[in-house]
Amino acid sequence: MNVLIIEPGEVPREAEIGSGLKAMQDIVGGLIEAVYPYDDPVALVCNEEGKLLGLPLNRKIEDFDIIAGTFFICGLGEDNFASLPTGLMEKYKEKFAQPEIFMRLGKHIIAVPVEPKREPKLPKQDKKLGRDER
Repeated sequence: MNVLIIEPGEVPREAEIGSGLKAMQDIVGGLIEAVYPYDDPVALVCNEEGKLLGLPLNRKIEDFDIIAGTFFICGLGEDNFASLPTGLMEKYKEKFAQPEIFMRLGKHIIAVPVEPKREPKLPKQDKKLGRDER
């Protein structure tokens, strides 16, 4: 399934991943949690224990949360996750294009946009799946 992977400090990248639990857990580095903060038919899949494990803060999700660690955006099928449609892929690439760092300001935490650590990763051959990863 085609997804958009967002890593801390990086620009989003498209990737083709397996639809099994293990493939999703490998991306987020542990137990998965799906959240649905948008009106679009998409899921944001992250590490359920990201903050407890002290994973690096990644992106602010609207005004209600900050995701810790790598996460991905996928589409929704009738009964499970699905590939992210092209139009939504572009929308969320743009939405998460700017990496963020976080600072405490009094009782608040603010997100500050920063330059990416490096350019988007080039497609690489996924040895396990035999697929090009974007």
